[in-house]
Amino acid sequence: MRIRWHGHACFEIEGSSKVMTDPHDGKSLGIGAPTAIADLVLVSHDHFDHNSFKSVSRADTSVISTPIMTVEKGVRVEGISAFHDTEGGAKRGKVTIFRFEMDGCSFCHLGDLGHELDEASLERVSPVDVLFVPVGDVFTIGPQTAAKVVKDIGPKVAIPMHYRVPGLGLSIQPVQNFLKLFESKSVVKVGNEVEFAADELPNDGPEIWVFSK
Repeated sequence: MRIRWHGHACFEIEGSSKVMTDPHDGKSLGIGAPTAIADLVLVSHDHFDHNSFKSVSRADTSVISTPIMTVEKGVRVEGISAFHDTEGGAKRGKVTIFRFEMDGCSFCHLGDLGHELDEASLERVSPVDVLFVPVGDVFTIGPQTAAKVVKDIGPKVAIPMHYRVPGLGLSIQPVQNFLKLFESKSVVKVGNEVEFAADELPNDGPEIWVFSK
């Protein structure tokens, strides 16, 4: 399998199908636009930096943007309702967390999660092999809360997202503020993409895979 980062919260997960999460159009953020076309697109919420599904779709692409349970393009998907803030959605509304399974590997994309997860949500999310977690603060959870969410879920791999990069037109924190909360030996820099096999993922605590453009 392969994971490629297209910036912000947009990842391309390719196995027997190609899944893309929270696509953006690039220019609205000041970074490069996604360059792939997906079989399945998961949209966590309807904000401009997460909902540009048309830019990564073709006529037969499936798009899911609501908290439902379904199987699309051979991928089992469960959407879990959460909030974009700490006030029950009063400031920024709801988001959908997506847990999905493909080729014997489980993934969870937290979207623009704005709060810690309660026990009911943790039970629905866990266990998970690969977790995509926002860390940039301001519009999502920040580094400290993100680290706690990683600990609570206990993935084999945690991938930080939604943090400050050169050119990004959002005032959020850099990924280093999240990484310093983990032992350096657990942090792995993977470049723009990584290939892996589900049965080769670590079992002795989460590795933190850091992507770069």
